[in-house]
Amino acid sequence: MEPQRAPALRRLLPPLLLLLLSLPPRARAKYVRGNLSSKEDWVFLTRFCFLSDYGRLDFRFRYPEAKCCQNILLYFDDPSQWPAVYKAGDKDCLAKESVIRPENNQVINLTTQYAWSGCQVVSEEGTRYLSCSSGRSFRSVRERWWYIALSKCGGDGLQLEYEMVLTNGKSFWTRHFSADEFGILETDVTFLLIFILIFFLSCYFGYLLKGRQLLHTTYKMFMAAAGVEVLSLLFFCIYWGQYATDGIGNESVKILAKLLFSSSFLIFLLMLILLGKGFTVTRGRISHAGSVKLSVYMTLYTLTHVVLLIYEAEFFDPGQVLYTYESPAGYGLIGLQVAAYVWFCYAVLVSLRHFPEKQPFYVPFFAAYTLWFFAVPVMALIANFGIPKWAREKIVNGIQLGIHLYAHGVFLIMTRPSAANKNFPYHVRTSQIASAGVPGPGGNQSADKAFPQHVYGNVTFISDSVPNFTELFSIPPPTTSAGKQVEETAVAAAVAPRGRVVTMAEPGAASPPLPARFPKAADPGWDGPTPPYQPLVPQTAAPHTGFTEYFSMHTAGAPAPNGAGFWAPAVP
Repeated sequence: MEPQRAPALRRLLPPLLLLLLSLPPRARAKYVRGNLSSKEDWVFLTRFCFLSDYGRLDFRFRYPEAKCCQNILLYFDDPSQWPAVYKAGDKDCLAKESVIRPENNQVINLTTQYAWSGCQVVSEEGTRYLSCSSGRSFRSVRERWWYIALSKCGGDGLQLEYEMVLTNGKSFWTRHFSADEFGILETDVTFLLIFILIFFLSCYFGYLLKGRQLLHTTYKMFMAAAGVEVLSLLFFCIYWGQYATDGIGNESVKILAKLLFSSSFLIFLLMLILLGKGFTVTRGRISHAGSVKLSVYMTLYTLTHVVLLIYEAEFFDPGQVLYTYESPAGYGLIGLQVAAYVWFCYAVLVSLRHFPEKQPFYVPFFAAYTLWFFAVPVMALIANFGIPKWAREKIVNGIQLGIHLYAHGVFLIMTRPSAANKNFPYHVRTSQIASAGVPGPGGNQSADKAFPQHVYGNVTFISDSVPNFTELFSIPPPTTSAGKQVEETAVAAAVAPRGRVVTMAEPGAASPPLPARFPKAADPGWDGPTPPYQPLVPQTAAPHTGFTEYFSMHTAGAPAPNGAGFWAPAVP
């Protein structure tokens, strides 16, 4: 029978996550208690990674005297010890005890004859019990995993009430932590502060972008991912802080932190794929087929993450030191990560083929996140095969948080709203997306080419460094339908001299005096050539789109702004 588990997890998330939170956590030490009753003669109790000089086990055992005599066996992680006996079907109880080295004091005989066990006979309600209270110190050449088992070879089963406290030193930062967990609390606190800074910077940049109508959905997703990451680290710090205090912790808080950590990763991954496909950068909509593919992929990825957490909670053997990705679900996540990278590559290449002017953004974007996509599988392989088990958890925790920090930091730098940023991805305002994606002739709409091809220029953020004098002449949208609309138009070279700006009012308004068709008739001193006769054609104003327009000087034949605010060739 396994040691008594902690109470069932409380409800912390919506119904989809309720199953995860209701999983009973497996006992982690540093405070372990339980009531064991088994017909077997050799049973595993718990494990702990002790320091080389400061490891300590304090215990209290009690069992009926009729079940005498039982032994506490202490194995360490040498290949000839624990790996040689655990789940070794060809070894019986005596064979498992034979690998123990008595000279190392690896056996605690729970009898009154063994003075170091601290056992004495007590009577309760007419039943005699052996009650043992004592401790044991651990010293070795390096940090080691120690495994505690109970045995009674050739007996009629095992029965034991136990309570153990396993510690490393007396410091708040080390006492209840296994040696492979040293530094996790400090690391999480440090990254929490860094991610809080990133989150506030993203909110500030988002405020600037909103004021310029450039706060697109993808940037909002980045802000959400950073915020969820902060919440995840906050709950991790709460869990490890409580664990450092009592050696137990709240497993519900830890599972919630893991769920938030995975959610932040998934939001960021979806944002990268959308940007690779050009969403909010080169087009305003994703095609229906693309949306279905994204929905299926992200659903599969999310379910795999949930299965991984369930597998880790229910099927990981507490007698073995296992890493999260040492499971079928873990290998499935690595496969999905590789598939996401292939999709990401294809999307970026297609976007660059149709919009080569976006190279200043997509080239560094692709290079930076290629490293990010491969970081997770490489980290999993290194953790599984390259890091010693007695140091793996703390190293992997630091690497994983570093990978997340790299991803968020690079994106924050690439999207900072600064005039000096040549990699800024957005050039279409949020108010222009709807007009840019309206159906074309025949009712068809091309989502892939909804945004006009446009190279980002620093004029959008020129006010960050110098005054933007073009905004001094902007005309706000009208408040009533009777307001006058003024727009600049290109003037043919044969009609107006170079550099002249001609404005016109709406139909029905008083028209300004027309220029003379024959300059010589208007000016007797005119000596220039007489232009050919051209009939006057009534001109009408283009429909106003509601966007701010600007006065500027255009020469004949030069491009003029169209109704959507983008540059189109002038009509001769």
